[in-house]
Amino acid sequence: MKISCSNVMLPGTSLTEKAQLLRQWGYDGIALFVSYKEWSDDLHEEILTLKEKTGVTPCEFAFADDIYGHLMSEDPELRAKSRKMYKLAAQVSGEIGAVTELEFAYGAQTPLPLFHPYKAMSAVEESAFIDMYQEVTEPLFGTEGKMLLEGINRYECPYLNSIKQCKDLTDKLTFENAGVLADFFHMSIEEANIAESIRYAGDSIKHVHLGDNNRLLPGHGSIDWQGSFDALKDIGYHGFLNLECSTCGDPTKTLPETASFLRKLLK
Repeated sequence: MKISCSNVMLPGTSLTEKAQLLRQWGYDGIALFVSYKEWSDDLHEEILTLKEKTGVTPCEFAFADDIYGHLMSEDPELRAKSRKMYKLAAQVSGEIGAVTELEFAYGAQTPLPLFHPYKAMSAVEESAFIDMYQEVTEPLFGTEGKMLLEGINRYECPYLNSIKQCKDLTDKLTFENAGVLADFFHMSIEEANIAESIRYAGDSIKHVHLGDNNRLLPGHGSIDWQGSFDALKDIGYHGFLNLECSTCGDPTKTLPETASFLRKLLK
């Protein structure tokens, strides 16, 4: 397994500077979360040459914008804009062989689902979701890139909260550029046993997000990291483990320390 970190957690004025820091600190990859409004040809070129220049692999790519998470919106204009953005993210991911991700919807749920978790989609909703999934994944066809279904906790997404639900849904897809993104923060809320859920999802897991149950760096909360990493080893996972959480202070100190912590767990 390889370790990576999200660019938004790093100091530096460019993606190249951030990747160079990660190289110094013992990381293998960088996850790129880029403002859709600031997208440009220059930024595109920097991403395409980032691995060659720094030795650090861009392992994940996604856009950040207000239209993120509206793939299934009832507003046809918003839905179309959101899908267009996800398709561009898929195109870039295909160019660099990275993963990108989707979910049914993203945002605070109103009312909060206090007592009725794990809502199931109707047959009509599931069919529409699968059609959408294929639509936004098409730019990846014929590439090594992946469009992964991320389990988002019940307070931020109405459906597909657990990685078991995500695995069961992706098993119904007929294209290869799909899979599951296992996010430890969300799993700490939704999974009764994280290690058992990882083993259930098995080789459907193509990428992993790291963050403790309090969304701090691994080891700063209550997740059993050794047991969880042992489960990832059991399923033969060889992909990236990407930090997507707080830096817990000065990243120039905490991120090198976290790299050492993660390497010890992987031995």
